[in-house]
Amino acid sequence: MEMVISITDLSYTYHDGTPALKGISLNISRGESVGVIGPNGAGKTTLLLHLNGILTSKNGMVKILGKEASKENLKGIRREVGLVFQDPDDQLFMPTVFDDVAFGPINTGCSEEEVRDRVAQALKWVGMEDREQRSPQHLSIGEKKRIAIATILSMRPEILVIDEPTANLDPRAKWELVKLVKGLPMTKIVASHDLEMVAALCERTIILDEGKIAADDATLNIMSNIDLLERHGLAPASPIIEHQA
Repeated sequence: MEMVISITDLSYTYHDGTPALKGISLNISRGESVGVIGPNGAGKTTLLLHLNGILTSKNGMVKILGKEASKENLKGIRREVGLVFQDPDDQLFMPTVFDDVAFGPINTGCSEEEVRDRVAQALKWVGMEDREQRSPQHLSIGEKKRIAIATILSMRPEILVIDEPTANLDPRAKWELVKLVKGLPMTKIVASHDLEMVAALCERTIILDEGKIAADDATLNIMSNIDLLERHGLAPASPIIEHQA
C-alpha cells in the first residue's frame, strides 16, 4: 500500500514556549480515512497544519507523497493536500460562491474552461450546484461548510484534511455532511471532538493527548475501549457506530 503521508519524530513548540507536538511518528496509506481525536489542546489542529505546510518544524520530518514538506516543495504539496478549516468563514471571502470555488484553479493557471469545469464538478460533489451566484455570507453554516469543501475539491487534491467538520451543525446537516465526505474518493484525515461522526466516517482512529499519539487502531477498537477514551478525556460515542450515512 502506497504511503501518502509519512511523519517521523515530529515535534513542534509555539513561539510562547508551549509544546504542541512531541515526537509524532505516523504513516497514512492512500485511500485511508483516518480520524484524529483527543481533548482540547491535544495538538490535533497543530498536526493538521503540518500536513500542508502552514506550520513547519525543524524537529522531525513530514513527507507528503514522498516529498519533504520543506519550503521548496510547499507549492506542490499544497496542491495535493487540501485543508478545510473549522470555521468556513476563514475560507470564504469572495463575493460569490463561484468566485470562492474558482479562486484556487484560477491562481494555479487553469484555463477559463478548466476553471468552469472544476467549479461545476466541485459544486456537484457537495450538492451545491444551484448556489453559484449566491453570496457565501448569506448561506447557512451547513451550506458554508459544503462550499468550503468545494473550494478544496476544485483543486483536485490527493489528500483531504478537515478540522472539526461537524462543529456547529444541527443533526440533519451533520449527517448530510458525513455522507458527503464519506463518498469522496481521496485519502481523508479528519480531526474532531465528535466521536459519533468519526465512528461513522473513519476506518482508523488516532488519539492525540498532550502532543503525543496515545493510541492508533481500527476505529471500532478505539470506540469500544471505554477505559481508553475516558483516560484521555473523551466521552464514548453513542452505540450507533454505523449510521445511515
